[in-house]
Amino acid sequence: MTYTLAADSTLLKPTTLGGAALANRIFMAPLTRSRADADGTPSALAAQYYSQRATAGLIISEATAVCEQANGAYMNTPGIYTDRHQEQWAEIASAVHAAGGKMFVQLWHVGRMAHPDISGFEAVGPSAIAADLETHTPTGKQPLPVPRTLTVDEIASIVGQFRSAARRAVDAGMDGVEIHSANGYLLHEFLSDVVNVRTDSYGGSPQNRARLAAEVVEAVAAEIGPERVGLRISPGNSAGDMHEVDQISAYESLLCRISPLDIAYLHVVIAPSEPAFAAIRTVWEGTLVLNTPRTIDTDFELLENLAEWGVIGAAAVGRGFLANPDLITRLTLGADLNVPDQTTFYAPGPGGYIDYPTLEELASVPEPQSA
Repeated sequence: MTYTLAADSTLLKPTTLGGAALANRIFMAPLTRSRADADGTPSALAAQYYSQRATAGLIISEATAVCEQANGAYMNTPGIYTDRHQEQWAEIASAVHAAGGKMFVQLWHVGRMAHPDISGFEAVGPSAIAADLETHTPTGKQPLPVPRTLTVDEIASIVGQFRSAARRAVDAGMDGVEIHSANGYLLHEFLSDVVNVRTDSYGGSPQNRARLAAEVVEAVAAEIGPERVGLRISPGNSAGDMHEVDQISAYESLLCRISPLDIAYLHVVIAPSEPAFAAIRTVWEGTLVLNTPRTIDTDFELLENLAEWGVIGAAAVGRGFLANPDLITRLTLGADLNVPDQTTFYAPGPGGYIDYPTLEELASVPEPQSA
């Protein structure tokens, strides 16, 4: 696959995000890589992995748990709730900044997607409705359990955990955080009119279903400043066995409530052809970052057009950056892109993690000598 971005492409133009100056508008999307230590500390290789990709306008880290109970959807995913975690994230921030990049940490709570054999805790969610899925555990694939319904007091505690994790991220030197309210995890679960069947102040009406995500955004913005906060949503996304009959109302309520905060950006995982995209673009006046679903090949021409027309402020690209540390250079030159090796997406070690070659490295490999 090849695609060439012209030197004057809107996607390649510098921009600002809150108080941060970004070199371009092509962001590295968050990508779970399952290489963290057993205690949630990011891999010792993570600083190299992320700094290799520092030419992205902004790097958004892999999803990172805000507390021990927030993990459990996948094995070996990172956290940011202990001093050891924070120290490793500080090393990552330092390496990315030394390479000229900017980076946000994506914060999540996996909710009903957790399995106790991974997290050591029972799964929780807005309601006692299980996701009809299996996950990989230390003893093999197992079905996800029925989650326990969160109490209102527990919900307040989770808001505080997001706030605390955001403080740790900024204290570690990160440029900000992205709140994960997409792809079937806890905040997305509350937004759903199918998965969330609560009858209290966190369920029922669109405003109530949007309450938790809004409270998290408000708390984090109050802690670290709204200019350091991004939010990710995915209306209608079926990831995590999600279902939403009404794919618009709760999101409109959420965005209307948080709009006065003037956060750094809204990150939307959606096909631009979906009706919900037009509805969100109508409501949201701030910076919008588009990430097309992974079931759709990245269409750089479409993304370039949307950026030029002012429909989006930036584009987030996942697998393109995973396999091409120098993706920006390759797009500028119209060079071939490395093909991602799916067998190493979640495998331990450096293979398929820090060893994808750049164009410069390929050029330095000597040609084989003829006999």
